[in-house]
Amino acid sequence: MSQSDKIGDIVNRYSPPLLDFINSRVKCREDAEDILQDVFYQLVRVNSDNKYSIERVSSWLYRVANNMVMNFWRRQREVSMSSLFDAEDEICAEIAQALACRIDDGPETAYFRKLVWEELDDALSELPAEQCEAFYLTVFDRMPVKEIAAATGVPVATILSRKHYAVKSLRKRFHELYYALMSDQ
Repeated sequence: MSQSDKIGDIVNRYSPPLLDFINSRVKCREDAEDILQDVFYQLVRVNSDNKYSIERVSSWLYRVANNMVMNFWRRQREVSMSSLFDAEDEICAEIAQALACRIDDGPETAYFRKLVWEELDDALSELPAEQCEAFYLTVFDRMPVKEIAAATGVPVATILSRKHYAVKSLRKRFHELYYALMSDQ
């Protein structure tokens, strides 16, 4: 049996359960299918090198799928954060740009990005639960406000207000971080 026959058998055998696994972790079927395709691309790439041999194909596939799902959500979070703040607010725009930056410009950028994410996590944990929930659902989960209102029974205006206050608090926090970092230089 040729290498491509083996990979074809693996794809046929594992596609349905892997797609179910991925689909349970992302909202959109198309995104799940894209991730599945990337998992099998990695399988082909690893096997084409003839340097690596995968002992437990099932475990390897699920580990790669899980890592790709986490990367998918990380990218979604970065894109969401980059569009969160007004372009007129130069400090927040700079911080949002650092969060969304996909190319590591070096250790300083990586360190700055790490600080900002830590600050964001801390700031979100200090928000009132309702504001934090409104922020997470609208920004990270990209859930439409009308859907949130229908699911929670909270009026749309209240959800928008909660998100507004969360963003306002985050802006203040990012300004404080920015000035603290600038005063250290």
